Amino acid sequence: MTTTPPLATADVVDTTTAALAARAEERRLRRGLTPRTAFLLRRLGRLVVSLAVVIMASFLLMYLVPGDPVRAALGQSATPELVEATRIQLGLDKSMPEQFLRFIGGLFTGDLGTSVRLQRPVADVIGQRFPTTLLLAVLAFVIAVVGALPAGIGAAVLARSGRRRGLSMAVSAVLGILIAVPSFLLAVGLISLFAVRLGWLPAAGWGAPADAVLPVIALAIGPMAYLVRIVQVEMLAVLDTTYMTTARAKRLPRRLIHLRHALPNIVTATLTVGGMILAGLTAATVLIEAVFAIPGLGSIMVSSVGAKDYPMVQGVVIVYALIVLGVNLVVDVILATIDPRSSITEG
Repeated sequence: MTTTPPLATADVVDTTTAALAARAEERRLRRGLTPRTAFLLRRLGRLVVSLAVVIMASFLLMYLVPGDPVRAALGQSATPELVEATRIQLGLDKSMPEQFLRFIGGLFTGDLGTSVRLQRPVADVIGQRFPTTLLLAVLAFVIAVVGALPAGIGAAVLARSGRRRGLSMAVSAVLGILIAVPSFLLAVGLISLFAVRLGWLPAAGWGAPADAVLPVIALAIGPMAYLVRIVQVEMLAVLDTTYMTTARAKRLPRRLIHLRHALPNIVTATLTVGGMILAGLTAATVLIEAVFAIPGLGSIMVSSVGAKDYPMVQGVVIVYALIVLGVNLVVDVILATIDPRSSITEG
């Protein structure tokens, strides 16, 4: 009796992927949409839903936190007349549904409200401070990527060769520690060493190029260590493939093998993680700006939370959400362009 051999795991995966792709393609054809258009519509739909959740949560923040935000922002010495006038000015004397409709309408016109503490439009304050936060995040991102790529490739080559095993294990241990330590603790340590003890760099402030060194390093160290680990793992997987074995058998130069043949194959994973890192760096500036007294979105958010200036907190939270969601959307589109299979198998 002849028995049919069971399918290999790879064959099962390929069959399942092909079935999902065919099913998704059939649905797209029924809707009259191209795969790229359907992919963009799905991603935009997720962005809108996520942003709506953030907007709702930021609006409810004023009602969930105990205490009177107007009284907290103006101080206990403020007269009842001033408190009531400010409440009317902010529209807090109206019912909750009316406040929500006013809040949503303001978002569509770019009106994020008025800061209770600063008595200035929230949009103006954000527009003034946003470039500083963006510059800080981008500089940290560039340093993280530029440092992680050669370090990750070198760590992979070192680990694969089997030589200097102790050094390879030490590198992995250091990377794990750097990933685990929060950025604000790194910031405190850098200030203590380079600003207080050695006096090489300023401990706080913003304006001169030297002021950006410590905050950018504090922001970049953790993401760079994480990206080094990702590049190392992906590079090890690529170096063990058949075509890399063939390239080594042809006695091609190591630099050519690693840079021309191996590096392009780790771009997808690096880009995915890099996008998440950039979005995370933007949010991580909140604590770093507070530690280094940098006039960005993070510092104004921290001070506004302490003063219960909720219109300012709401505006900054929405801007941070837009940045994170926007970066994720751009990364998804780039990945779908580089590797269209990443969007075909989705329903």
